[in-house]
Amino acid sequence: MRGARLADDSVLLPDGDAPPPWPARRVVIGGSMLHVRDTPATEPGAEPAVYVHGLGGSSQNFTDVAGLLAGRFDAQAVDLPGFGYSDPSPRYSIPSFAATLIGYLEHAGRGPVHLIGNSLGGSIAVRVAALRPDLIRSLTLISPAMPFLDPRRTAHGPYLPVLALPLADRIFAWGMTRIPVEEMAEQVLAACFGDPRKATEQRRAEAMEEIRLRYTVAHYPSAYLRTLRGLVSSFLRAYLPGRNSQWRLAAEITAPTLVIGGLNDRLIDPRVPAQVARAVPDSRLLILPGVGHVAQMEVPRLVARAIVGMLDELSAPVVEATG
Repeated sequence: MRGARLADDSVLLPDGDAPPPWPARRVVIGGSMLHVRDTPATEPGAEPAVYVHGLGGSSQNFTDVAGLLAGRFDAQAVDLPGFGYSDPSPRYSIPSFAATLIGYLEHAGRGPVHLIGNSLGGSIAVRVAALRPDLIRSLTLISPAMPFLDPRRTAHGPYLPVLALPLADRIFAWGMTRIPVEEMAEQVLAACFGDPRKATEQRRAEAMEEIRLRYTVAHYPSAYLRTLRGLVSSFLRAYLPGRNSQWRLAAEITAPTLVIGGLNDRLIDPRVPAQVARAVPDSRLLILPGVGHVAQMEVPRLVARAIVGMLDELSAPVVEATG
């Protein structure tokens, strides 16, 4: 593990108005529709990249950073099964999500990609990178939802007892309808951002639009709670024998890896990113004071500079020692 290198800010595309969500299309993987957004490259020689969002998020969580990196990446962002506009899934476990992502990468046929995952997407990316190193050029993990011993100490803590109740999804759906869209959006921003004031008005409006969508999608409460249950299950398995441990998989990753964490993260233990960086053999670590769970949304330029810093490091000529 070593410290991440930040590329100079001038290498990124300049800031302008907040871009709208990138154009979308539908892809059928294993008989189900996967909703994918494309951020076309602005420069020749750009390399393929794929962005994977976290629990309750969508491909829109990467709008800003994908735009900043369009000079380096020909990128795609997926809505995981059951989230955004993608079809629901019969299973919501880390292995199931990883299998879908592997199927998509094989279907896209672009060769190994730069894989960037946030939260749940980071945990999925760890499994994909460990099991299919042939599909991965580099790995970026932003607040990855890797196992830690006491998830009750996070913002998800109040939901954990609900997971054991019969008809938990109906209870959750009923609770959602009791909260106005605007209030729910503010709660989401407060949980995900270290400083919610950094969310632009456009991003707030988009968050409210996504929440309105959730209120109209019958499968969403079940997808959310079953995915949370799958995450908790992965936490428990991490400390048992067997290759399904996320920590054992992290130790098998061969791709160059960047790990980013925010010290004001309310959804995972802020110590987890450093643990992940220690577990992955070829890793770089960037810890951001004052930043929360979605650094790619809160400080997209810093995240983009760190990713470019890793890319520049990988493309630099190797200098052999003499004497």
